[in-house]
Amino acid sequence: MSNRRDFIKKTTLGTLAISSVLGVSGFAATSEKEETVAEPKEKKQQKPIIISTWNHGLPANKESWKNLKEGKSALDAIEAGMKIPEADPTVRSVGYGGYPDREGKVTLDACIMDHNSNCGSVCFLQGIKHPISVAKRVLQNTPHVMLAGQGALQFALSEGFKEENLLTPESEKDWKKWLEDSKYKPVINIENHDTISMLMLDQDGNLSGGCTTSGAAWKMHGRVGDSPIIGAGLFLDNEVGAAAATGLGEAVIRTAGSAMVVELMRQGKSPYDACKEITERIYNKHKNHKDMEYLQVGFIALNKNGEYAGYSLRSGFNYAVSDDVKGHRMEDAKFKMSWDK
Repeated sequence: MSNRRDFIKKTTLGTLAISSVLGVSGFAATSEKEETVAEPKEKKQQKPIIISTWNHGLPANKESWKNLKEGKSALDAIEAGMKIPEADPTVRSVGYGGYPDREGKVTLDACIMDHNSNCGSVCFLQGIKHPISVAKRVLQNTPHVMLAGQGALQFALSEGFKEENLLTPESEKDWKKWLEDSKYKPVINIENHDTISMLMLDQDGNLSGGCTTSGAAWKMHGRVGDSPIIGAGLFLDNEVGAAAATGLGEAVIRTAGSAMVVELMRQGKSPYDACKEITERIYNKHKNHKDMEYLQVGFIALNKNGEYAGYSLRSGFNYAVSDDVKGHRMEDAKFKMSWDK
C-alpha cells in the first residue's frame, strides 16, 4: 500500500506529527510515463460490495460485511462498521481520540443516506462518541436532514445517547504542544488520518452510504467540512451510483464534489472517469488558490453494476474493498500528481 508519509513535505505545520515533521510545501507533477498509464478497468462484482476510504476502512468494512451477511439492513450495517473507527482512540481523525479544534474541543460531523435518498446528518456535534448513529436517528426520527451544534447534542440526548469527554490524554497533549506556536494550516491525509467514507451496494442491488469525521485538527471552533454535507462529502442516486470524498473539505464543498461524480456517472462515465474528471476540476479551480500548497482530495465511486474506482489529486490515497469474490483487501487509487519525497 502507499505510504501515507508520501503526503507530507518537511516543513513545520501543525498536527500530531505536526509538532515534529508535518508539512506540505510543494509538489511534483507525475511524469509523462505516469500520466500515460492505461486507465484501470472497473471491476465488475457480484452483489454485495462495500468500499470505504483509508486503512481504517478495512475493519469498518469487515464489521459492516458481517452485519450485512447476518441480514441487517444496509443502514444498520453502515452504522455498525463506522462505529469501529469512531470508538478507536488510535484513529486520530474520527470520533473518540480525534484531534480537537484550536480551543481544545473535539467536534464531530457525520451523515448517512439510503437508497430512497433519505438523509440524516449532524455537524459540530460535541460530547457524543458515535455521530453516525445520531445522523441515522435524524434520518429515521425527524423531518429534517441536518442538525447542528447544541441542537444536535440536545437531540442526541433525547434519543438516549450518553454525553462524554472525547478528548483523550494523547490528543490533549498534542493540542497543548500545538498551542506553543499556534500556527494553523490544514494538514490533510497525514499518516492515513482522515475522514472515513463508506459506499455499499447490498444484496438487493440498492445503494447506501455514510461519512464520519472529527474534521481538520486545530480548525476554528465551529468549522464544518464536507463530510456531513449531502452532495459534497457523500451523494448517491439509486438509479445511477454513489460517491464519497476525502481530503480538504473546503475544496470539495466548493465543487459539490460527490454530487458531481454521481452526475457524471449518470451521463455514462465510468466510476474511474467520473472521479478523475471531478478531481481535475478541483485542481483547475485551485491551482492558483492559497490552498494549493497543501491541497489533497480523493473520491471513491460505485455504480449500480458493482463497478468501483478511486482517484485522488495527490499520491497515497487508498481504500478498502469487500466482496464475495476476493474478500477484504486494500487497493491503491490512481492520482494526478505525487508529493515530493
